[in-house]
Amino acid sequence: MARVTLESVRKVYSDSGFVAVQDLDLDVADGEFVVLVGPSGCGKSTTLRMIAGLESITSGRLSIGGRLVNALPPKERDVAMVFQGYALYPHMTVFENMAFALRLRKRPREEIAARVRRAAELLALTDVLDRRPRQLSGGQRQRVAIGRAIVREPQVFLFDEPLSNLDAQLRSEMRREIAALHRSLRATTIYVTHDQVEAMTLGDRIVVLDRGVVQQIDAPLPLYQSPANRFVASFIGTPPMNLIDGRLEAGAADAAPRQGRFASSDGALTVTLPLPPGSHRDVTLGIRPEQLVVRPVTTGDRTASATIVGQLEGAELLGYESVIHVRVGGTRLTARADPAVVPSVGSAVALSVDVAHVHLFDRATGVALR
Repeated sequence: MARVTLESVRKVYSDSGFVAVQDLDLDVADGEFVVLVGPSGCGKSTTLRMIAGLESITSGRLSIGGRLVNALPPKERDVAMVFQGYALYPHMTVFENMAFALRLRKRPREEIAARVRRAAELLALTDVLDRRPRQLSGGQRQRVAIGRAIVREPQVFLFDEPLSNLDAQLRSEMRREIAALHRSLRATTIYVTHDQVEAMTLGDRIVVLDRGVVQQIDAPLPLYQSPANRFVASFIGTPPMNLIDGRLEAGAADAAPRQGRFASSDGALTVTLPLPPGSHRDVTLGIRPEQLVVRPVTTGDRTASATIVGQLEGAELLGYESVIHVRVGGTRLTARADPAVVPSVGSAVALSVDVAHVHLFDRATGVALR
């Protein structure tokens, strides 16, 4: 396997002048699993296609295994790509589909058979090698597409949203299988998805992109716990982080511990936070749904410094928990709760805020305030 390095890689479509990827720097270690994630149009698939050689690079350097590959055609880059569509030959058997690339390279028949059998064993396809694609389930077809890449034994595996055509249960199963496959092969892998659940569960590191610009590169847990900006905070997490615009007034310098008071723009929501002294600032307060403890309203809640009182607008029962939506003035907050403690819709509820885990972002730039 090989290291993949992108240095100030840029992609501009000359006909429209649209900048799809802006000065991307990324170093993928040998054997690492890196996920590119972001909304549609963020540049993640374009980046993958540039690595594969299916898109030209406007400027910057791309190297694979220490070799500059900017000008090399796809077949000379020693990468294998798994696409969103299965792209299987319908008239060929599973064995023939997986062996096709090796036959084009005129590999010996014995070597082809051994590689296909080995990949089939890894992907639990040994019982279907004689079937044609129409006789397979969606999950099996995707395994065949992955197996076709494995038998080539490339330096780098590239996945372009390979699970988006599967239903929820199959996606979950295939995520586990891809993770197990990577643990077995320890192959350098770059995986593109718009699904942040896939990103969090599969990646050693995650690259968050927005409008062609890298927003943050980090391991899954640090990315979740310490988002670099408002975009990352809103994109990573299900349900997403609650984001409330307002103003932060720093407390007196002689207070111990020094306190700051956040008030939402409409004044309906206030939270006292332990903060160093400073000037008044326009900020966005971020609270993860799991950092809000839901309970019935009691005496004193409406004046408590770390308690928000609102009206329950709705609850989504998920079995083990409920996701509830609470209206506080012009703000709608989402929280996780034990179904046993969720009151009826329309009732007043109290949300206790874990102030040690709130996030603050500069309202003008979106950058996290540490």
